[in-house]
Amino acid sequence: MVYVPMVVEYLHPGHVNILKIAANLGEVMVGLYTNKAVAEYKRLPFMTFEQRKIILESVKYVSQVVEQNEKDYEPNLRKYKPDFMVHGNDWREGSLAIAREKAIAIMAEWGGKIVEPEYTDGISSTLMSEHYSKNK
Repeated sequence: MVYVPMVVEYLHPGHVNILKIAANLGEVMVGLYTNKAVAEYKRLPFMTFEQRKIILESVKYVSQVVEQNEKDYEPNLRKYKPDFMVHGNDWREGSLAIAREKAIAIMAEWGGKIVEPEYTDGISSTLMSEHYSKNK
């Protein structure tokens, strides 16, 4: 099983790229951040958790969507023990670098691997929200 943590405020090509890569590794389980988890580090998404879940469940690469109840990946990694975790390589630096190192160590406990596709430049939910706010 392949675990992919996501917020998916707006489904965009970067998300699709990550999910497609993940699907090439096995069945994809998306750990969808709850609004409570998102609020730990950024503003709340425009859509509710259930609305975002409906969208992800319609994506052909996704087999299952589960709740990611906190910013920390550890609880879901330990609960589901995936073979792979797929995360964009944007977490190698900045505030997520520590979470990355922790996830690598946890996954190694059962032989799981981290796969880090190239981050899709120029597109993100944050950029889309900012663009929308400026142009309404």
